[in-house]
Amino acid sequence: MARTRHYRDLIAWQKAMELARAVYAETEEFPKSETFGLRMQLRRSAVNVASHIAEAHGRLNDAEMRKGLGAARAAINELQTQIELAASLGFVGTSSSENLLDLGTRVAKLINALLGVLEPEAGVAGARQPANSPTSATADANPRGEKLDR
Repeated sequence: MARTRHYRDLIAWQKAMELARAVYAETEEFPKSETFGLRMQLRRSAVNVASHIAEAHGRLNDAEMRKGLGAARAAINELQTQIELAASLGFVGTSSSENLLDLGTRVAKLINALLGVLEPEAGVAGARQPANSPTSATADANPRGEKLDR
Protein backbone atom coordinates (compact mmCIF):
# COMPACT_ATOMS: atom_id res chain seq x y z
CA MET A 1 0.00 0.00 0.00
CA ALA A 2 1.24 3.49 -0.73
CA ARG A 3 1.57 5.26 2.59
CA THR A 4 0.65 8.80 3.48
CA ARG A 5 3.55 10.97 4.54
CA HIS A 6 2.41 11.18 8.12
CA TYR A 7 -0.05 9.32 10.35
CA ARG A 8 -1.77 12.65 11.02
CA ASP A 9 -2.98 12.53 7.41
CA LEU A 10 -5.00 9.35 8.06
CA ILE A 11 -8.70 10.09 8.50
CA ALA A 12 -8.92 7.08 10.83
CA TRP A 13 -6.34 8.70 13.14
CA GLN A 14 -8.10 12.09 12.97
CA LYS A 15 -11.46 10.54 13.90
CA ALA A 16 -9.82 8.45 16.64
CA MET A 17 -8.40 11.67 18.12
CA GLU A 18 -11.88 13.20 17.97
CA LEU A 19 -13.21 10.14 19.79
CA ALA A 20 -10.52 10.40 22.48
CA ARG A 21 -11.34 14.08 23.08
CA ALA A 22 -15.05 13.25 23.31
CA VAL A 23 -14.36 10.46 25.82
CA TYR A 24 -12.23 12.80 27.93
CA ALA A 25 -14.98 15.44 27.92
CA GLU A 26 -17.71 12.92 28.75
CA THR A 27 -15.79 11.31 31.62
CA GLU A 28 -14.90 14.63 33.24
CA GLU A 29 -18.03 14.50 35.41
CA PHE A 30 -17.73 10.87 36.50
CA PRO A 31 -18.02 10.26 40.26
CA LYS A 32 -14.80 10.63 42.27
CA SER A 33 -15.01 6.93 43.09
CA GLU A 34 -14.36 6.22 39.39
CA THR A 35 -11.22 8.36 39.12
CA PHE A 36 -9.03 5.25 39.01
CA GLY A 37 -11.73 2.89 37.76
CA LEU A 38 -13.94 3.06 34.70
CA ARG A 39 -13.08 6.69 34.00
CA MET A 40 -9.37 5.84 33.64
CA GLN A 41 -10.13 2.69 31.61
CA LEU A 42 -12.31 4.61 29.16
CA ARG A 43 -9.65 7.26 28.68
CA ARG A 44 -6.87 4.71 28.28
CA SER A 45 -8.83 2.73 25.69
CA ALA A 46 -9.70 5.88 23.73
CA VAL A 47 -6.06 6.98 23.67
CA ASN A 48 -4.98 3.47 22.64
CA VAL A 49 -7.12 3.58 19.48
CA ALA A 50 -5.36 6.65 18.06
CA SER A 51 -1.98 5.48 19.37
CA HIS A 52 -2.26 2.08 17.69
CA ILE A 53 -3.21 3.70 14.38
CA ALA A 54 -0.18 5.99 14.58
CA GLU A 55 2.07 3.08 15.54
CA ALA A 56 0.73 0.95 12.69
CA HIS A 57 1.53 3.71 10.22
CA GLY A 58 5.15 3.60 11.33
CA ARG A 59 5.50 -0.12 10.64
CA LEU A 60 7.84 -1.16 7.84
CA ASN A 61 5.53 -3.48 5.93
CA ASP A 62 1.87 -4.28 5.43
CA ALA A 63 1.96 -7.39 7.63
CA GLU A 64 3.23 -5.36 10.59
CA MET A 65 0.79 -2.53 9.85
CA ARG A 66 -2.03 -5.10 9.91
CA LYS A 67 -1.05 -6.10 13.45
CA GLY A 68 -1.10 -2.49 14.65
CA LEU A 69 -4.47 -1.83 13.02
CA GLY A 70 -5.76 -5.05 14.55
CA ALA A 71 -4.74 -3.72 17.97
CA ALA A 72 -6.58 -0.46 17.21
CA ARG A 73 -9.69 -2.40 16.24
CA ALA A 74 -9.46 -4.42 19.47
CA ALA A 75 -9.14 -1.16 21.45
CA ILE A 76 -12.34 0.12 19.79
CA ASN A 77 -14.20 -3.01 20.93
CA GLU A 78 -12.84 -2.55 24.44
CA LEU A 79 -13.83 1.13 24.46
CA GLN A 80 -17.34 0.45 23.19
CA THR A 81 -17.85 -2.20 25.87
CA GLN A 82 -16.75 0.28 28.53
CA ILE A 83 -19.06 2.98 27.12
CA GLU A 84 -21.99 0.55 27.34
CA LEU A 85 -21.07 -0.30 30.93
CA ALA A 86 -20.76 3.39 31.86
CA ALA A 87 -24.19 4.04 30.33
CA SER A 88 -25.77 1.10 32.17
CA LEU A 89 -24.33 2.41 35.45
CA GLY A 90 -25.77 5.86 34.78
CA PHE A 91 -22.40 7.60 34.40
CA VAL A 92 -23.13 8.56 30.77
CA GLY A 93 -26.48 9.64 29.36
CA THR A 94 -28.19 7.70 26.60
CA SER A 95 -27.65 10.39 23.98
CA SER A 96 -23.98 10.80 24.88
CA SER A 97 -23.32 7.07 24.91
CA GLU A 98 -25.02 6.67 21.52
CA ASN A 99 -22.88 9.49 20.09
CA LEU A 100 -19.69 7.92 21.45
CA LEU A 101 -20.66 4.48 20.18
CA ASP A 102 -21.50 5.90 16.73
CA LEU A 103 -18.17 7.70 16.53
CA GLY A 104 -16.42 4.51 17.62
CA THR A 105 -18.21 2.59 14.88
CA ARG A 106 -17.10 5.19 12.29
CA VAL A 107 -13.50 4.82 13.46
CA ALA A 108 -13.79 1.01 13.29
CA LYS A 109 -15.06 1.25 9.70
CA LEU A 110 -12.14 3.49 8.76
CA ILE A 111 -9.72 1.01 10.33
CA ASN A 112 -11.39 -1.81 8.38
CA ALA A 113 -11.03 0.21 5.18
CA LEU A 114 -7.30 0.62 5.86
CA LEU A 115 -7.01 -3.11 6.49
CA GLY A 116 -8.80 -3.74 3.21
CA VAL A 117 -6.17 -1.96 1.12
CA LEU A 118 -3.20 -3.71 2.72
CA GLU A 119 -1.63 -6.75 1.11
CA PRO A 120 -3.04 -9.92 2.73
CA GLU A 121 -0.60 -11.94 4.78
CA ALA A 122 0.50 -15.08 2.98
CA GLY A 123 -0.64 -18.29 4.63
CA VAL A 124 -2.79 -16.61 7.27
CA ALA A 125 -6.15 -18.21 7.97
CA GLY A 126 -8.94 -15.84 7.11
CA ALA A 127 -6.81 -13.77 4.72
CA ARG A 128 -8.86 -12.76 1.71
CA GLN A 129 -8.06 -14.51 -1.54
CA PRO A 130 -8.59 -12.79 -4.89
CA ALA A 131 -11.85 -13.88 -6.53
CA ASN A 132 -9.98 -15.56 -9.38
CA SER A 133 -7.59 -17.39 -7.06
CA PRO A 134 -7.60 -21.19 -7.44
CA THR A 135 -7.93 -21.51 -3.65
CA SER A 136 -10.78 -19.02 -3.31
CA ALA A 137 -13.52 -21.60 -3.95
CA THR A 138 -12.05 -23.94 -1.36
CA ALA A 139 -11.59 -21.13 1.15
CA ASP A 140 -15.16 -19.92 0.62
CA ALA A 141 -16.61 -23.40 0.99
CA ASN A 142 -14.47 -24.38 3.94
CA PRO A 143 -13.48 -21.66 6.42
CA ARG A 144 -10.55 -23.71 7.72
CA GLY A 145 -9.01 -23.80 4.26
CA GLU A 146 -8.90 -27.60 4.20
CA LYS A 147 -9.20 -29.38 0.86
CA LEU A 148 -12.56 -30.97 0.35
CA ASP A 149 -13.03 -34.21 -1.57
CA ARG A 150 -15.45 -33.57 -4.40
